[in-house]
Amino acid sequence: MRHVNDPAVIDRLMSTPGTWAIVGLTQNEWRAAHAVSLTIRDVMGNRIIPVNLRGEDVHGEKGYARLADIPAQLHPIDVVDCFVNSARVGDVVDQAIAVGAKAVWMQLGVVDEAAAERAEAAGLDVVMDACPERELWRRGRRTA
Repeated sequence: MRHVNDPAVIDRLMSTPGTWAIVGLTQNEWRAAHAVSLTIRDVMGNRIIPVNLRGEDVHGEKGYARLADIPAQLHPIDVVDCFVNSARVGDVVDQAIAVGAKAVWMQLGVVDEAAAERAEAAGLDVVMDACPERELWRRGRRTA
């Protein structure tokens, strides 16, 4: 079954401040995650947590190597935003389920139907092949 994004879920995730773990966010300014994460934090008003293989801090925020490494006091994780390729996103979605995240957001070009089904079966909201920054523009706003 092909996943179809629910506009109501996107609207809720975009308008409800929370904690977003940004998987694939590094200090590399050429990667989309670098700019989009600033929009998620500074425009949409969310706390961001960088998650990357080296556990690098980004934008002055403490980074972690895995979702499981994020301390309990930073939970619940409202959204796990996935800036990884489609071949790797299934593992990230499984980690999101394991840590009790409320939603997974797979960025533009990131598609894994089986992972989306697992997340939905576990009770997580799922957005796939979309970008929150583009969603802001689509709504005619540069600010949340």
